Amino acid sequence: MLKKVLIANRGEIAVRVIRTCREMGITTVAVYSELDRDALHVRLADEAYALGGSTAAESYLNTDAILDAIERSGADAVHPGYGFFSENTDFARAITSRGVTFIGPPPAAIEIMGDKISSRIAAEKAGVAGVPGRSETLHHADEVVAFGNEVGWPVAIKAAFGGGGRGMKVVQGPDDAPGAFESAQREAQSYFGRPECYLERYLARPRHIEMQVLADGHGNTLWLGERDCSAQRRHQKLIEESPAPNFPDEVRRAMGEAAVKVSRACGYVNAGTVEFLYQDGEFFFLEMNTRLQVEHPVTEMVTGLDLVEWQLRIAAGERLDVAQDDVVRSGHAIEVRINAEDPSGGRFSPSPGTITRFDQPSGPGVRLDAGYAAGDTVSPYYDNLIAKLIVWGSDREKARRRMLRAIEETLIEGVATTLPADVIILTSGDFVEGAHSTKWVEETLDFSVLPSGAPPAVSVGEGRVRKDVTAEVNGRRVTVALWVPETSDDGLPRPTSTAAKPRRQHHAGVVGSGSDKVIVPMQGTIVKVVAEVGQLVEAGETIVILEAMKMENLVNAEKGGVVKSIRVTAGDSVSAGDVVAVIE
Repeated sequence: MLKKVLIANRGEIAVRVIRTCREMGITTVAVYSELDRDALHVRLADEAYALGGSTAAESYLNTDAILDAIERSGADAVHPGYGFFSENTDFARAITSRGVTFIGPPPAAIEIMGDKISSRIAAEKAGVAGVPGRSETLHHADEVVAFGNEVGWPVAIKAAFGGGGRGMKVVQGPDDAPGAFESAQREAQSYFGRPECYLERYLARPRHIEMQVLADGHGNTLWLGERDCSAQRRHQKLIEESPAPNFPDEVRRAMGEAAVKVSRACGYVNAGTVEFLYQDGEFFFLEMNTRLQVEHPVTEMVTGLDLVEWQLRIAAGERLDVAQDDVVRSGHAIEVRINAEDPSGGRFSPSPGTITRFDQPSGPGVRLDAGYAAGDTVSPYYDNLIAKLIVWGSDREKARRRMLRAIEETLIEGVATTLPADVIILTSGDFVEGAHSTKWVEETLDFSVLPSGAPPAVSVGEGRVRKDVTAEVNGRRVTVALWVPETSDDGLPRPTSTAAKPRRQHHAGVVGSGSDKVIVPMQGTIVKVVAEVGQLVEAGETIVILEAMKMENLVNAEKGGVVKSIRVTAGDSVSAGDVVAVIE
């Protein structure tokens, strides 16, 4: 059995892995950036080592720093979580070449399936049809135009070495191709460290249904059941559920068998997910994620299996102790992602900041996988997932109602969250009937009723507060806790407030100023300046593109006029409230 596992990740997935390791008696090692020095995953791990730096590239994507932490900690295994290096062949090989166990598939399987182009080819050879597209790297925007003219618009540009909608851009027509291609490459490079992209036909109204697989090193491969992930915005999943509603059992079995074929075709071992698009009774292979998925808890809730435990056991060489016919699925599970985003007006703008209050739900059939607690800061440098709320019910309607109750109990202050949008989705007639598709959220739902305006921070001190003094000894984190009187800047005791806030205002964010100044609403990096000095622009026209929380955000003019000045260039770092342009 594994003895010491280093988790090469952060946030809720690192916390999730730590908890199962602790139940199995395995020592855990956390790694952290400068901004995550006091993060929840660091506080929970048995040991923690500094990577240095603030951005992902400087820390969680710094191979040398992670390898150094492995050596210093003496870890005998590495769990990559998801995102970052979880589907990076070079990283997996760097781990295994040192005699350390990589908790995931063999590097060769990652190489085949981690590259979405080669995965399409492998699926076709296994007899599983993919979404119509080009199984080669995209080099120029002209290729997008040619493909669109051939198969019809819109088309999708997708990151070849990533997933989860990152680096994906939908191109509506020839004029949009150059900008979309550049944007897709930037996002792919930022999130996965590789800029390569490829092309696919963009289906009109598909459902996104994925199949969880589990394979050991002894030739046994199982499909555990499907998850419907069709409630999305910006190609990012908002709500996932299992089983998929209105999904014929014969299609389920055929999809499960297709997932097993794809897995075996690449010699897959460990937990993985084969994703499909389903439309008009047909399904098409989309990609295989060679890692644990964010939405894996819904499968755990309906099967009773701990997928992280099985990842660890398979990595240790154990054999699956169940056969395909032994897999039993019971009831219905739903998961909502709690992201630090402001959904008002349908914008879903990143909302970094400090969480000043976090009341968590409980009760029968409720589970919360959180990466933050009250007092923790959601940084603009990383993904903005705060937590995942999962519920189980004996049927879909009971699970849906239970989720609404759990959301009502969840109280987050200090940052805006997607929870109000989740309520709108869950109470929509289309969702209740299971008649939604991947484009449904953005094309059908109205989020204009959601209020904007983040509440002020609230002090919840009780006279004495814990102050953690952190030191690093040879790069290893050591914390000493002190309880001291809570005082304000003038040395007087800080007042305590217990005033409740209106629940729906706890998930709001920043709105535009409406002035002649173009102001960025959050910290980030300018990746492109779109407008020019002297240019005539209209209200709502894009001035600059800002990358924050691994997403590109359009910063638009609040009023029409002539651009008088541009105060930033591509590559500049900006803070919330900075003026990037002036219009007169």
